Amino acid sequence: MEEAQLGDGDDVIVVGGANSAGQAAVFLARTGRPVHVLVRANSLSESMSRYLLRRIEETPTIHIRTRTEIVALEGNGHLERVQWRDDTGAVSSHDIKHVFMMTGAEANTGWLKSRVTLDEKGFIKTGPDLMQDDLRAAEWPLKRAPFLLETSLPGVFAVGDARCGNIKRVASAVGEGSIAISYVHRVLAEQSVNP
Repeated sequence: MEEAQLGDGDDVIVVGGANSAGQAAVFLARTGRPVHVLVRANSLSESMSRYLLRRIEETPTIHIRTRTEIVALEGNGHLERVQWRDDTGAVSSHDIKHVFMMTGAEANTGWLKSRVTLDEKGFIKTGPDLMQDDLRAAEWPLKRAPFLLETSLPGVFAVGDARCGNIKRVASAVGEGSIAISYVHRVLAEQSVNP
């Protein structure tokens, strides 16, 4: 997270109720800034580890707001205010300039199902995540194993959030893209040698 871009003491909102949202809230609260965790559910007990829930409860600057959702974002050129609806149905406006969405990820890869190997959650398997059984089922035609970010379809690479084992950070996705380009050059070199 770009904590350096946050002003000292600025309130922040973390949207989400799973462990990633809890970890973000604890991290952001380290400086003493107020952190509002907005959760649509009735509680965090079903979606968050007990250890993390205890840390949040012990941090006085973290405010859990269950059955609450953002209904408007306002500002001129940048975020200035957030409106949320609480569990009573009341909408309130808050001068908050930072919102972190930690709502989890679902792979939108159904259209790839018959083309490349996906894991049980629908994320694309690449490189070392592709087991021998995966490669046999995909009829991997090459003698070499798939490159680091290569899918079960030779010469096709996957990076970022759609990839199995991703770490859900923009910077890592950009880095993966750079790595994939170097492998694309290797695949093209292979094809020019063995047309």
